[in-house]
Amino acid sequence: MRGMRVVVLSVLAVLCGCSSPPPAVSAPSSAPSPPPATSFHGPPVSALERLAGPGEPADLDVMSFNVRYAGLTPPNSWAQRRPVMRALLTAERPDLIGTQEGLAIQLRDIESDLGPDYDRIGLGRDPGGVGEHMAIFYNRSRLSPRSSGHFWLSGTPAVPGSMSWGNHQPRMVTWARFTDLATGRDFCAVNTHLDNHSEPARRRSAQLIMDRLATFAPLPIVLTGDFNSAAAPGSETYRLLTTEAGLRDTWLTPRRGPAWGTIHNYAPLIPNGERDDWILTSPSITTVAALMNTHRQAGQYPSDHLPIQARLHFPP
Repeated sequence: MRGMRVVVLSVLAVLCGCSSPPPAVSAPSSAPSPPPATSFHGPPVSALERLAGPGEPADLDVMSFNVRYAGLTPPNSWAQRRPVMRALLTAERPDLIGTQEGLAIQLRDIESDLGPDYDRIGLGRDPGGVGEHMAIFYNRSRLSPRSSGHFWLSGTPAVPGSMSWGNHQPRMVTWARFTDLATGRDFCAVNTHLDNHSEPARRRSAQLIMDRLATFAPLPIVLTGDFNSAAAPGSETYRLLTTEAGLRDTWLTPRRGPAWGTIHNYAPLIPNGERDDWILTSPSITTVAALMNTHRQAGQYPSDHLPIQARLHFPP
């Protein structure tokens, strides 16, 4: 019996010695928590639907996404990023996507990953239609293009590849007039990417865009883009396209996700950072919900920008 007691006491001592200390409790923070990395173990789930629920039949889901041109060198090469991009777009399946920086081979990959329901409009910004595109992807079961075109953000907007005002690269706009097959209404989608070096060039580009948008009246406008300017009162580019042009910033809707800086450069996200990627609309369009999509897999983001999403409701 004495030997048995020794064995029992020894086992209890071992068990007590192996018990783990209670987990530490983190102090609460007022900033949004970093979004968790995503891994799929089933059908992908739309972040916009998690925020706002399923859309009404007449709602239009729109995305603006600087997809970062298709580099070959790791880290963050296109080969590494493409599967993450595919998963994000498969989950969200926007009706309309305004992309920036995409190269032709990269856009063909995205079109393939989106599947046969999607088509795209656009050409490269350089002479001959090569280089980075301001491509517009659309769901053919929802939208039917009626007309489309391009103009360059320069003193000679009809000249492909033209540059003015201090632009460091050719900058352009791709636009398309669509009929919404769910409602029968027409609208214009306009997509752009402003210069990342010259503030005077951005201001002159915004003025030209504003003048061209006026020619689309009375059709409603959806303007997507990487404007390389903060969506803030001190930004002249933002003021021109909102206060002067009369467009509304979809991010200002009450129902929206956490705010981050939209250019993260594959670094940790910055809560309430500078918002350079926007979706603007005509005042007649109601924004149901807006989101900055933070999807990543195993730490890999699909781009150095966050995609911006908005669910829009057009007037009857």
